[in-house]
Amino acid sequence: MALKIRLRQQGRTNRQTYRLVVTDIRNPRDGKYLEMIGWYNPFNATNDSVVNVERMNYWLGQGAQLTPNAEALIARIAPDTMKEIRAKAHANRTKRAAKRRAGKKASAAPKAEQSAAPEKAPKKTVKKAASKS
Repeated sequence: MALKIRLRQQGRTNRQTYRLVVTDIRNPRDGKYLEMIGWYNPFNATNDSVVNVERMNYWLGQGAQLTPNAEALIARIAPDTMKEIRAKAHANRTKRAAKRRAGKKASAAPKAEQSAAPEKAPKKTVKKAASKS
């Protein structure tokens, strides 16, 4: 199951509020969700958002991914948490790149050994003359 942390629209017309939810990507924007981990009210001047950082980290550890809007909201609310998330993502990318480079070196080594080995003389082929009858 592919999970996303995204904003779910709530409220009345022209006065929306949003919930930060963990949901399966196949569910519609305002459909069912697994867990609500925060909320955002763009019309409230003070205390306009709350995020449960512990639960968010739990779901990110389970493989959930942040949508761009949810990421921007979390970066505004909890910048330290976003720094940690981005640092972990950067470390994972670096680790995968190093593993990929090591794999390429390992696969290139047998090819280098083959090219360093002396080549055998090519076999001579005899062409048959076309007979004219």
